[in-house]
Amino acid sequence: MTFQRRTALTGIAATALASALPGLVFAQAGGTLDQAKQRGSLRVGVTQAPPWYSKDPKTGEWASGVGVSMGKSMAAALGVKFEPVEVTWGTAIAALQGNKIDIMYMMDATPERAQAVDFPETPLLYYSLAVLARDDLPVKAWADLNKAGVRIAVPQASSMDKFLSENTPNATIQRFPGNGEAIAAFQAGRADAVCLFHPPLLAARQKLGSGKIVVPTPAKSQASSAAVRKEDKAFLAFVDKQLAEYYKGGQTQKWYEEFLTGFGLDPKASPPVMKEML
Repeated sequence: MTFQRRTALTGIAATALASALPGLVFAQAGGTLDQAKQRGSLRVGVTQAPPWYSKDPKTGEWASGVGVSMGKSMAAALGVKFEPVEVTWGTAIAALQGNKIDIMYMMDATPERAQAVDFPETPLLYYSLAVLARDDLPVKAWADLNKAGVRIAVPQASSMDKFLSENTPNATIQRFPGNGEAIAAFQAGRADAVCLFHPPLLAARQKLGSGKIVVPTPAKSQASSAAVRKEDKAFLAFVDKQLAEYYKGGQTQKWYEEFLTGFGLDPKASPPVMKEML
């Protein structure tokens, strides 16, 4: 084999490896902090899911939501711009692994996800699992939903999906790409209830004007987090520090209340997102 041919084949192999292993290229090119500063932006995964992320239908801009406010604040701390990148809850992990986004807020740190991405030690906030159900559907406990004929809408590949699969196997679980599609199924009467954590349901109930929000017993309350690429210790430490400052300083709760107020909801009548206030 000639030197020129060997060199060409080596180049082709390297290109193929780079395409197949974006994480390797990422590691060689520097971590998220360096890349964000070189690019001039922090790429935040977003999906239409008030109060976490909300796109203004008039301008098409991601203008409000806890995740939007948090992303803008972290970007400012790095001296870069906030760059929203649309994903779904089901594709966010792949987007991180493929170096399409740098962070996705409101991702629960499940053991399965922790095999593919990293999570900071500091929780982002706390919330309770709830359902928005038909007014005439008797719901007090999860057992009331675990019945044949009960149709429950839920975002696919979410922690809510996992919980329902384990705790309401007798119900008909309808899986959708995101919060909006699951809520739309309930609104159209194709589902008897939609299962999400309570904050997004407050916004949905306000918009629909019907249905009842129930936190079924036994209550399922847990922390949510932010997902980042694996093996990026510097960026993980930065995110952990920022989350701790936001939470301990009350900023996370403030962003949440600001969104509720802008959405026409009374923050005092809504469950808080700080564990100490639940």
